[in-house]
Amino acid sequence: MTDDRSQLALYVHWPFCVVKCPYCDFNSHVRESVDEVAWRQALLDELRYEAALTPDHHLTSIFFGGGTPSLMDPRTVEAVISDARTLWAQAEDVEITLEANPNSAEAARFADLASAGVNRLSLGLQRFDDASLRFLGRAHDAAEGQDALDAAQRAVERVSFDLIVALPGDTVDSVSSLLDRAIAKGTEHLSIYQLTIEPGTRFETDVRKGSFVPLDEETSADIFEMTQAKTTAAGLPAYEISNHARRGAESRHNLTYWRYRDYIGIGPGAHGRRTGMRTFRHKKPENFLSAVQRNGHGMREEESLSATEAAHEALVMGLRLNEGIDPDALASRLGVERVVDEAAVDRLIAQGLLEREEPRLRLTDEGRLLLDSILAEIAA
Repeated sequence: MTDDRSQLALYVHWPFCVVKCPYCDFNSHVRESVDEVAWRQALLDELRYEAALTPDHHLTSIFFGGGTPSLMDPRTVEAVISDARTLWAQAEDVEITLEANPNSAEAARFADLASAGVNRLSLGLQRFDDASLRFLGRAHDAAEGQDALDAAQRAVERVSFDLIVALPGDTVDSVSSLLDRAIAKGTEHLSIYQLTIEPGTRFETDVRKGSFVPLDEETSADIFEMTQAKTTAAGLPAYEISNHARRGAESRHNLTYWRYRDYIGIGPGAHGRRTGMRTFRHKKPENFLSAVQRNGHGMREEESLSATEAAHEALVMGLRLNEGIDPDALASRLGVERVVDEAAVDRLIAQGLLEREEPRLRLTDEGRLLLDSILAEIAA
């Protein structure tokens, strides 16, 4: 067992997509062609740069995100995994996740990606009906989605998929039926997100022009509460606000973020946090690639985190988890006197929005609906 303080997660960002989804505000780009050899070398250079700064860390997980990392040549995936395993000591059961789109061409690569070392696939299914998929601008249809899920479950033991709910026209009953279908697929992990209209997306423009009206807040809240109850009853309780898993099947990589442990982010626009530093790579793929070729890394910004900043970030991340936080242990680890305002905590416990089971503090079901306002109130 490695010391928690030496654990390290690795995030690899592949920024390319076939199309840009209208709801997406991630750092993703459509390009006619990608020089796979140049990109493979850039990612390997980034690994070496970061490994030199974290020689005493143990690798616990690798996550290929995007963009659409299932567009990567499996040889690139294999090279990154192989070098990462060489550069860092590692846990015996390193979790290696790759996000994948359900397009037929990409699903055909799942077996090769598993041979490259991927042992967990996360599919962007989003919905099971063609009308919703067209609204969301997805490049696959419902039949392709089912075929991709079948292929993923044949390729690896651990499979998760995403759903987007609270679309215009959704009701509690319609989403309940959607969840019944999702649970029946037999996966160990589900990520269920409510549609949000993010700044700078095509959906923001559409809403501003009156092309559609987002679902009202009351119905969205009712859908959220039903989702929590239904997944819990099915043995897939929420361990984080939007993530549900069977016991022991939680995403170890994402738990690293939410428990505020060190992680390295490489690739365009990737964020990282290691040894008290916050890191951020160049976002535009061409700028990132030229920076790596020039400097041996694609870093755009690197700054020290103050203890107060770290404590606030840890509070924001930790309260998303169903397990909550241990305020005293967190304060001790981060070198601050306290991470929460105890008077505010007591007030919110009395209101039924927080609960304390020593030594941990966590949100109640009602509190999860008001996370942002609660954080603003209790931050020390």
